[in-house]
Amino acid sequence: MTPLARLIEAALFSAARPLTVEELGALDPDATTADVRVALEQVREHYDFEQHGIELVELAGGHQILTRAVHAAAIERAQFSVRAPKLTAAALETLAVIAYRQPVGRAEIEEIRGVSAGGVLRSLQERGLIEVVGRSEALGRPLLYGTAAAFLELLGLRDLADLPRADELTIALRPHHPEPEGADDAAAYVEAES
Repeated sequence: MTPLARLIEAALFSAARPLTVEELGALDPDATTADVRVALEQVREHYDFEQHGIELVELAGGHQILTRAVHAAAIERAQFSVRAPKLTAAALETLAVIAYRQPVGRAEIEEIRGVSAGGVLRSLQERGLIEVVGRSEALGRPLLYGTAAAFLELLGLRDLADLPRADELTIALRPHHPEPEGADDAAAYVEAES
């Protein structure tokens, strides 16, 4: 590994959050963005080639050194890692609405969920999962909410484009109804007669 790759590895090891390429570039004023990307790839290959228990992961617009998923259960069982408190069902629902509809106002969230969302929005903001991204042009100029980088970290996503598409969720959540035997044969027979 190059000296820049070792420096980046040290920075990523000490950081409690994903670091962007721009932030990592500040470590060496002579390094270009391309140099930083090459060094990141060297670190990633080093961990992959020697099959370390950790890996370099790209998430939330940055890079972070994390435990490999295969070891996560054992680490959690031994209680070496500190986990944030779990989200309530109401918080998850609200977070999903914001993720898929952002920027979205409180009134629209409440209309979709059918309940008041003030307390849940406040809780999600305190945890850093959502943030105010602007104001609506509607009467009273209500606040508009969007997801924050911590949301991407929580779900292990690089960016919002990695979220499942809404139409994929509809298909995945639809109950399975097995077709009666011979249904395909009957359809083929009808088509052949036409």
